[in-house]
Amino acid sequence: MTDDSVLLRTEGRAAYLTLNRPKALNALDHAMVRRIDAALAGWEHDPAVDTVVITGAGERGLCAGGDIRAIHEDARTGGTASAAFWRDEYRLNARIARYPKPYVAVMDGIVMGGGVGVSAHGSVRIVTERSKVAMPETGIGFVPDVGGTYLLALAPGQLGTHLALTGAPVGAGDALLCGLADHFVPAERVARLVADLAADPVPEVLPRYVRKAPDGELAARREWIDHCYAAGTVEEIVDRLLGTGVPEAKEAAETLLAKSPTSLKVTLAALRRARGLGPLERVLDQEYRVSCAALAAPDLVEGIRAQVIDKDRRPRWSPAALAEVTDADVARFFAPLGDRELGLAGGFPQEVPW
Repeated sequence: MTDDSVLLRTEGRAAYLTLNRPKALNALDHAMVRRIDAALAGWEHDPAVDTVVITGAGERGLCAGGDIRAIHEDARTGGTASAAFWRDEYRLNARIARYPKPYVAVMDGIVMGGGVGVSAHGSVRIVTERSKVAMPETGIGFVPDVGGTYLLALAPGQLGTHLALTGAPVGAGDALLCGLADHFVPAERVARLVADLAADPVPEVLPRYVRKAPDGELAARREWIDHCYAAGTVEEIVDRLLGTGVPEAKEAAETLLAKSPTSLKVTLAALRRARGLGPLERVLDQEYRVSCAALAAPDLVEGIRAQVIDKDRRPRWSPAALAEVTDADVARFFAPLGDRELGLAGGFPQEVPW
């Protein structure tokens, strides 16, 4: 392949993947997903490759997510390209999570949506003081995917629910707290760490560079976050947030009230279902159902229009209010797809401990 949107090279004992669309903040398209997957498949059986490293080109971040302009056009015209993209993307996420060799993800700068999918399932996840990690899908009428509901369901207490519903970005300290990353390395030392992996194995290299992360913000907010987001419905979550008297909780409530009401309710249901589904593959199967349903719902087209296309930041959600989104509306997002199912969990037994 001659496409340079993903740069591939090997040096010494390491193989390097570089997402190379810096002007688009390394947003993933279908060709990139296929290229990454093919490279990983080849390196998995290459005895010369001991470690795989993924980074992003440019100074702004690893990856801002999927190519949502393409998704907008596909959804607007009733196409099937997005479903095909997600099918391959989610399979890639599962491959990364099960990869038999160290998969080192440098989560420097912006890491959102699909960027989380190609990094946070890896076995060695590095954040820096510049990291901003988020699943911001509810703001565009979508629902956290790429295994995001799996990762956030595992976060302590209700921190994952807070991040999934608000779409709030977190820095290094909070990414570590929430289980989205493993190690903090100062940004100025990342290049040397990456280079050293060509010569030495991961367990020898990491101690040279890992440092204590700066303190995050979420630990001090656990009391009100855990109380408010444990509520049974999104409406009750908002009521609890507004009733705490805590300024940050009020801001969170106001953030939620600006998001797609349907996306909020589906996201809450998806997270709570994810907690009982078992392995990542089962959650990805659920996410594929939800994503395909979102493709046919009005809020995805409208959300991307408002945030990315026209940038008026005034989405007209349908339904416009939380109270107007019924249980039946939410249930439709989880309906089986028949012969269009993703089917990643086919090899797993029905009862799997979390």
